[in-house]
Amino acid sequence: MPVAEPVAAERPRTRRRAKAERGEEEGEERGEREPRQGRRGRAAEPAGDPADRARDICLRLLTGAAKSRKQLADALRRKEIPDEVAEQVLDRLEEVGLIDDAAFAEAWVESRHAVRGLSRRALAQELRTKGVTGETAERALLQVDAEDESEAARALVDRKLRSTAGLDRDVRIRRLVGVLARRGYAEGLAFRVVREALAEEGVEEEGMEEPDD
Repeated sequence: MPVAEPVAAERPRTRRRAKAERGEEEGEERGEREPRQGRRGRAAEPAGDPADRARDICLRLLTGAAKSRKQLADALRRKEIPDEVAEQVLDRLEEVGLIDDAAFAEAWVESRHAVRGLSRRALAQELRTKGVTGETAERALLQVDAEDESEAARALVDRKLRSTAGLDRDVRIRRLVGVLARRGYAEGLAFRVVREALAEEGVEEEGMEEPDD
């Protein structure tokens, strides 16, 4: 008499299949009830008039902080707003004064020089990355003259002097000059400021050769 084949080995697979099917059904139900989520868990932006979307994007960004026209244009491009629509919206925002690259540049230079101690060279580079160049950038940079740069450089060095105490003199010089170089200061100015600060500490100046700018 033939013996029936055991079926117990198939049960785990059957249970797994049933569980998977239930999961798919639950997922489908959730998909019907919930809006499609975008990145970071937010609902995807609804499709609509591109100009309305562009205005909404710009206004949200401007609410947080002032932005240059290029920054807003880049944001619209990332959101796949057509270039022609983006230009029209940006032009309108300029007309009503919500985009003002000159005011943006002046505020940027004032803040970054005061808080970070950046040189004119570094500030000009930052403005370029934000699309502010030419006369607009030059007028903003007039806020920082040679005396301002020297004072800001000295303030940076004074803040770092204590952390270099006890090191070899030449090591201190290299580190302090490097701090200023990373903020865009010319090597000659950086060396002069560091030498003056160390001299006031009583560090021997002999052998300190000032490089040419």
